[in-house]
Amino acid sequence: MKIEIATLFPEMCEAVLGESIIGRARKKGAIELKCRNIRDYTLDKHRRVDDIPYGGGMGMVMQCDPIFNCYNAVCNENNAKPHTIYMSPKGKIFNQEKAVELSRRDFIFIICGHYEGVDQRIIDKIVDEEISVGDYVLTGGEIPAMIVTDAVARMCDGVLSNSQCFEDESIYSGLLEYPHYTRPEIWQGEAVPSVLLSGHHKNIAEWRNSKSLEITKERRPDLFDKYQKK
Repeated sequence: MKIEIATLFPEMCEAVLGESIIGRARKKGAIELKCRNIRDYTLDKHRRVDDIPYGGGMGMVMQCDPIFNCYNAVCNENNAKPHTIYMSPKGKIFNQEKAVELSRRDFIFIICGHYEGVDQRIIDKIVDEEISVGDYVLTGGEIPAMIVTDAVARMCDGVLSNSQCFEDESIYSGLLEYPHYTRPEIWQGEAVPSVLLSGHHKNIAEWRNSKSLEITKERRPDLFDKYQKK
């Protein structure tokens, strides 16, 4: 999979996506990830990418041309049109189902807005879908773009050691995940549940499933009801 991010702050994205699991996956070639500075695609000598909004109002609006030039460069360099996403509070809420769907694509281009957002005409021209990471407002699209990238990339072949690493996790399976324990066996008087020390794989699996059901029913009844209807 190839993911490209168009942003005014590529260093911000690289600082996160160059580390940990995603960073290692990039180094070994399991995924391709590139962060492009939108300012590199403006023809303005001051590298300006925004202007005042027509109709008045607070803030500035990102202009079409720098984003469009960046998009065209991505298409030309890869000889392909990517699935283009604009991170926006007006988009559909991102969830695991969407992450799975996006992980099946070969090429994704994510646009990070700033200020009051981007000129609507660029959205109409090149964007395939708008995605939001929640009902709150952030300074820009970089953190949401990194959330989407992380959630999608970790399901790509070769990023994690095997698919079970994400298939058993909260949300992916339809349930919240069961509790985890590690050494020491007793910590401040609290012992690890005995079933986990038994070595009986069937009993352990049943315990974990029952805990997942219990936690999901208590904390996310919406997920529990959806799971029950499967």
